[in-house]
Amino acid sequence: MRIHLLPSLLAAAAACAVPAACAVEIDGRIDPEEWRGARRIDEFRLTQPLSRQPASQATEAWLLATPEGLAIGFRNHQPAGVPRLRQRTQRDGNGTVDRVNLYVDFDGDGRAGYNFTVTLANSIVDATITSENQFNDDWDGDWRHATSEDADGWSAEMLIPWHIAPMREAGDGTRTLGIQLDRVIASTGERTSWPAVHYNEARFLSTFNRVEVPAYKQSLLAITPYVVGVRDFVGHDSDFDAGADLFWKPSGKFQLSATLNPDFGQVESDELTVNFSATETFFSDKRPFFTENQSFFDVQFGSYNSNSRLIYTRRVGARADDGNGSGDVTAAIKLNGSAGGFNYGLFAASEGDEAGRDFYALRATRDFERFGFGAMATRVVRPFQDRSANVYEFDQRWNPNAQWAIRSALVASDVEHNGRSARDSGGQIRIDYDMGGGWRQQLYGLHLGKRLQLNDFGYLERNNFNYLRYDLGRRVTDLPAASSYASHDWHYAASRRYSDDGVHIADAIAVNRRSELRDGGNEFVELGLWSAGHDDLITRGNGVLRLPERLYVSYERLRPRRGDSPWSLSAELNYSAEGLGGIDEGQSRIYLEPNYQVSDRLLLFAGMEYSHNPDWLLWRGGNRLGAFRSDALNLNAGLQWFIDDKQELRVRLEAIGMDARLKQAYRVDPKGRPLAVEEEIPDFSLSNLGFQIRYRYELAPLSYLYLAYVRGGELFEEGPRSTRVGREFSDAFELRDDEQFLVKLSYRFEI
Repeated sequence: MRIHLLPSLLAAAAACAVPAACAVEIDGRIDPEEWRGARRIDEFRLTQPLSRQPASQATEAWLLATPEGLAIGFRNHQPAGVPRLRQRTQRDGNGTVDRVNLYVDFDGDGRAGYNFTVTLANSIVDATITSENQFNDDWDGDWRHATSEDADGWSAEMLIPWHIAPMREAGDGTRTLGIQLDRVIASTGERTSWPAVHYNEARFLSTFNRVEVPAYKQSLLAITPYVVGVRDFVGHDSDFDAGADLFWKPSGKFQLSATLNPDFGQVESDELTVNFSATETFFSDKRPFFTENQSFFDVQFGSYNSNSRLIYTRRVGARADDGNGSGDVTAAIKLNGSAGGFNYGLFAASEGDEAGRDFYALRATRDFERFGFGAMATRVVRPFQDRSANVYEFDQRWNPNAQWAIRSALVASDVEHNGRSARDSGGQIRIDYDMGGGWRQQLYGLHLGKRLQLNDFGYLERNNFNYLRYDLGRRVTDLPAASSYASHDWHYAASRRYSDDGVHIADAIAVNRRSELRDGGNEFVELGLWSAGHDDLITRGNGVLRLPERLYVSYERLRPRRGDSPWSLSAELNYSAEGLGGIDEGQSRIYLEPNYQVSDRLLLFAGMEYSHNPDWLLWRGGNRLGAFRSDALNLNAGLQWFIDDKQELRVRLEAIGMDARLKQAYRVDPKGRPLAVEEEIPDFSLSNLGFQIRYRYELAPLSYLYLAYVRGGELFEEGPRSTRVGREFSDAFELRDDEQFLVKLSYRFEI
């Protein structure tokens, strides 16, 4: 749908003798005079459940392009009989709360978008959107928002500055935006949208309504210096660091980001993980420079999930090539712009020490009404390893009509290492077909060459891999009113996996159902069965292991707060049989997280996980494997207290205890058979602790004072075990490998 706002906007401008008098004041109150001339929208339809029927509660919205930015107003009718969930959440935090969403594609081409969320309590979430429906909330933007509440409902207002994102040069004084609006009533789980499309559908971003607005321009020069002081109580040392980020946006068609000694997010701690597999753990990135305008470079390639990508910014400043600490990033720069109908981006970063690396990326895209293509080249120079890595990529997207969506990408790598060259390629294609009546199909194919190497700059779970998957989906929304379920989304999938060497990894079939409940919660159930096959990664290149059939069963349930009850509950149950013992010897796992809402500003949470695996298969060097009987306890607990609108206190405690006892040692023979051997493989235990108390004071938008106390440690022991997992878990609380107090100040100056 294409909507023209120009006539009404011009009429509104003519009616304003003093332009400033017509500016929208973002106070959360819908003033008819301020919104005079705005486009009024009341055609909201249910998208959760995805029936596209009229909603139970009316929603009105106003859309207005102003010189200061894109203004959006929501009026959400919600009488006293419909509970309002208004608890505060941290920025980009999850929560079952009443909220409204603005989704904007500033170029109107379906390539990239932005999500702005405001909750009833005036908490916010902001995220980038790529590949139709892949959200990334690492990015934080500077935009205005406010809410108000009365007996009949609540209202929200937003103002999104024009400089917030790169945009193509507009023609004829107008700009075409892609817009979607929605509202969520948390107590019932209802989501109503305009247009009536849900982000879980194969096509989301490209289906936004096209809205023509005046091509306003804004400039911004923002400098954010920061200083950090750290006192190390274990090393009896102190450290001081400083740096600055710069964002210069003279217009939408050209934006520059730069950083000197970039802020490495010392106050943002990664979750504790235990990973003994051959695949590395993926971590998100909250460093401001590396999230600003980064969605243009987010080319996802290499797996069915959303982690694999060609640029993984955590590589920059990661563990140094000489193994001595982390890389010291001296400076980095990023350019985004448009010219001649093309969008372009340039990224460069340098680590200045002797083991430092240099990173470069160049990307360009061109989009038409139903077709678009892009290309990217990256280069990483690693002098300490005598290594250089080049990657070249081409991608296309084609939406021939409302039913079909086709996405594909081709990638090639060229790596020189110690005088030797390695070249290979890969490709992926995703074809979605909406059959109507709630039915849809998807075909996904992936090829990763044996010598394809993307992890100098990107994140690729593995190479030497071929994958084909067919998925048939059915959405059910016409459930009886008496049912506790509002909708079901069924998926039936079949897949095949094999390596470029011809090794059959596995065939699999799976069925899952994702359901929305009328209490505002959700439920997920899945059953998967893998055929007998091979694991070609577990021995790290020392042979291919035959595996029997494998079974996966999973159940998840979120039950939100009901009525006046302060309690909510998340629960997960899993069974996964993936060892040598077959389907009867799988890992059992249970996770429970009760939350207690003391008030709208104070939340207590405690997640506890217990898992038992009678047949945990681990690599123990060469072609040797050990099957262990293991138990593990994990705790994730803490509190979030929003003292007032500027102050936040967060306490987080994570503890892990694990005990693993050898059941049998194996050697993998040349035919892939596991042969039981009488060899010594020690039992082991693991304890891990992460504890943080963090106070944050917001001085101004994107300007903060942090005070943080951090303590942590890890203990890995091998040898005969005389204790059980409970002891390893309790021992975690005594660990003190690190203990620090940190003060950080960052302030954003806009010029």
